[in-house]
Amino acid sequence: MRFLLDAEQREFARSLNAMLAASDIVTAARAWGAGDLGPGRALWARLADMGVFALPVPQTYDGVGPLPVETAVAFLELGRHAVPGPAVETVAAAALLTRLAEQGEPGPAGRFLPAFASGALNATLTLPEGSPYALDAEAASVILAVVGDELRLAPGHARVRQSLDPVRRLAAPLPGGELLAHGAAVAAAARHATQWAALATAAQALGVGLALLDRTVAYVKQRTQFGTPIGAFQAVKHRLADVLVRLEFARPLVLGAASTMAPADVAAAKVAAGDAAYGAARAALQLHGAIGYTAEFDLSLWLTKARALRGAWGGPEVWRRQVLAE
Repeated sequence: MRFLLDAEQREFARSLNAMLAASDIVTAARAWGAGDLGPGRALWARLADMGVFALPVPQTYDGVGPLPVETAVAFLELGRHAVPGPAVETVAAAALLTRLAEQGEPGPAGRFLPAFASGALNATLTLPEGSPYALDAEAASVILAVVGDELRLAPGHARVRQSLDPVRRLAAPLPGGELLAHGAAVAAAARHATQWAALATAAQALGVGLALLDRTVAYVKQRTQFGTPIGAFQAVKHRLADVLVRLEFARPLVLGAASTMAPADVAAAKVAAGDAAYGAARAALQLHGAIGYTAEFDLSLWLTKARALRGAWGGPEVWRRQVLAE
């Protein structure tokens, strides 16, 4: 199996990275966590212009996909730059409606997918195999909820709950709402959407881990002890080398899972990327010292996200059981 990206995919990653690097994402993320969605919405508009949200949507519905590899490439960059908002959930919603259309339920797909692809609408959702809370429900244009064999358009959401990551805001969809589809096709589509959510989360976690490593390497070159940069000490070098190895082992698992979309591959990618990002966060926190504990320090945006993404859409134990079951 080929795990290397082709020239077009690498250029897409470079373009997306350049656009995000030129954006003030730290300010947008902090504003998003405080309830000010304006800067984040402007960032999402730029992502939509680059075609990020068209990647999981079939061409029949004005998308360019479904393209899971390109989606993974995009989400690695979203994680690298700590982009706020329900991006994973929008992708999962697109996968859910696409699979329903393939199984003979095209109504919801025709109603929502073109707007997802263009960025006119975004979505959040709850699925039986995910959390009972929808991410950023107050920022989502569409709140979908799968309960049993029913897919409903939720009429709203309950009180917002704070996540470990202050930029991630959680709320339970209100019961009831418009019935969009029901039957065995809904349950099958929900399982398919969960796989897409897990893949996108794994790619996002990998990007978070890489960002943490880059920031920590830069910091240990500057911080001195006994007149020497601490990055020159063997213990620090070995710690960061271990982080790099875990991240680079996770990368082909994520890209391989995107290539096959096999349940066992997606599960392995989710475990490896989540654990690698969490390990990068632990190393970053310890090597930054006391400053790493302060919420005002920008590193905290990636530290808290690494922990939150490790448990999002199922923790490591859930996906390890999936690997064993397959």
